[in-house]
Amino acid sequence: MNLMMLTPTESAQPLALPLFLEMVPCGFPSPAQDYVEKELDLNEYCIRHRSATYYLRAHGDSMRDGFLFSGDLLVVDSAMKPEHGDIVVAGMGAEFTVKRLQTRPKLCLRPMNPAFPPLYPDPDELQIFGVVTHIIHRTREVMKCLD
Repeated sequence: MNLMMLTPTESAQPLALPLFLEMVPCGFPSPAQDYVEKELDLNEYCIRHRSATYYLRAHGDSMRDGFLFSGDLLVVDSAMKPEHGDIVVAGMGAEFTVKRLQTRPKLCLRPMNPAFPPLYPDPDELQIFGVVTHIIHRTREVMKCLD
């Protein structure tokens, strides 16, 4: 998986958009409700540690069973301590990858696609550059990946 790093703008003005009270069912339609619960700023929702957060654009399909597709925008927090099961940005030597971190029973970077082998890095050479906190899809592009 190739990565392209982007950073949040420092001078971003809040952009609060309506968040409707009614949840939208994914099954049968229900009558629409026009009640706005509050406003939501995605920067506030997605970014906990602004100075330690960056964005990456993912490329490849080693994580597609984890609903991470080529072209997705990843929100990565480098201030979070990685835990077993987190999706992380990892470096081994000069190579970077996004994988699911397995800390037990043996350290492993797991792809989420059976076509790709797990990686068993030397703990002294593995660097974790951040925890993926959000995955942002472009719906039409994801649908093409699923076809």
